[in-house]
Amino acid sequence: MGRPKQWLKAHWPALRLRTILFGTLLFTAALPGFGALFLRVYENTLVRQTETELIAQGAALVATTQALWPGAAPAKVAPAYQPEESTIDLRATPVLDERPPAQASDRPPDPQALAVARQIGPILATTENTTLASIQLIDRNGVVILGPEAGGSYARVPEVAAALRGRVGTVLRENGRYAQVYAFEWLSRASSLRIHHVRPIVVDGKVVGALLLSRSPRALFRGLYEDRGKIIFGIVVIFGLLLVITTLLSRGIARPVEALDKATRDVAAGTGVVPDTPTTAAVEIRQLFDNFRGMAAAIDRRSRYLRDFAASVSHEFKTPLAGISGAIELLEDHGEDMDPAERARFLANAKADAARLSQLVTRLLDLARADMATPDPAAAVDVLGAVRQAADAFASDGFAVTVEAPPALPAVAMPRATIDAVLGALLENARQAGADAVTIAAESRDGSVRIGVADDGPGIAPATAERIFEPFFTTKRASGGTGLGLAISASLLRAGGGSVALDPQAASGTRFVMTLPVSA
Repeated sequence: MGRPKQWLKAHWPALRLRTILFGTLLFTAALPGFGALFLRVYENTLVRQTETELIAQGAALVATTQALWPGAAPAKVAPAYQPEESTIDLRATPVLDERPPAQASDRPPDPQALAVARQIGPILATTENTTLASIQLIDRNGVVILGPEAGGSYARVPEVAAALRGRVGTVLRENGRYAQVYAFEWLSRASSLRIHHVRPIVVDGKVVGALLLSRSPRALFRGLYEDRGKIIFGIVVIFGLLLVITTLLSRGIARPVEALDKATRDVAAGTGVVPDTPTTAAVEIRQLFDNFRGMAAAIDRRSRYLRDFAASVSHEFKTPLAGISGAIELLEDHGEDMDPAERARFLANAKADAARLSQLVTRLLDLARADMATPDPAAAVDVLGAVRQAADAFASDGFAVTVEAPPALPAVAMPRATIDAVLGALLENARQAGADAVTIAAESRDGSVRIGVADDGPGIAPATAERIFEPFFTTKRASGGTGLGLAISASLLRAGGGSVALDPQAASGTRFVMTLPVSA
């Protein structure tokens, strides 16, 4: 199957969604038409059913004729059931020419057959009127006693000759008197045929005659023709519904997908916006629009972040690089005229700028790792243990750290390293800001664990508070601050499904609030 699949993939045409939908619906609407082709199977069933009816009629009439035959011994009960199966199959049974007309007979009719004909004649006539079958009584010489062409001879008709030798037979012959009546009859193979069933009449072990029954099969397409108005109306309704459904699917699926495809190209080129969600779109398509709109917004935010980040990195790197470059130029131009103290001062400045560059690179790597971090769905960390460990690590004689928490807290879905890094950054910031005491309050609320880190330091100015989570924003640049600590903390928590924010309602000092998701 590998090679056919590869061939199909290589030659499969590129189809539009609208074409696929319309083709599917058109095929579905055409299925009843294709089903008409399989009516031939049903037609064959009708032909076999007609043969079965002729077999039943013939068996009953032959038994009656045998009982009425002059000098016939009383009928004996059959030792066992002997059902006769249908032998006609439109696909396999040969169709013979129209039955030849009866020939003139040089023999007189059998007197016994004539005597029986007078008795059974009314029975055969009533049966013909009810079943619409043609019934002919034939004597042992092939002469027709009752029925059409009475007095003529069928001795040379193959099925009659076989019956006079004791064989039951059914054949298909062309119907010479057939004339098309209904428009759909050309689709039927059996319309122009006639079934001929012949049975021998056996009395006292001898064949004394035969009974020939013939009838056209049941009309398959007569009902179709008589209901042609309803059928045409149904076809019109089906194709009308097909157009309506196609329109609905086009407005609900095809058009929205095409609009989303155009919006994708425009957004990728940076020149477009995501259109409003179509009100006629399917629920899944609406969700796709909403998700794409969210993705486009995230890409736009990311693009702005990268532009601002690149500008900030350029600015941060430009200052120490300019200092190093200036120091090198001065040393190149005036190094021989400088005394050792001046030379040492310039080298110290260059060394400090290089150290700042190294620190910036390290923090940038940390920020990149934080931005690329992925949540761990199996994480289940004892947050209270992490809080107490951080408090013990930072507590000192001039810097008190107090923990306020219930005896137990639910496990959180956040890596332990992230909790340690964020708590460490917040406590270090508080110590650098001049705080003497920090209180860490932990509680469980609304399916998450909230950790408040409050210090008694000078606090953060309102203008500064709005930018503290921006990369490279710092008020301690002179003392070596990079402005990346809080940005890294926020990225780490965001990657794990948590967050950190500054509490604007803190009465004094500074208070940060961490929100950590509870482990499932």
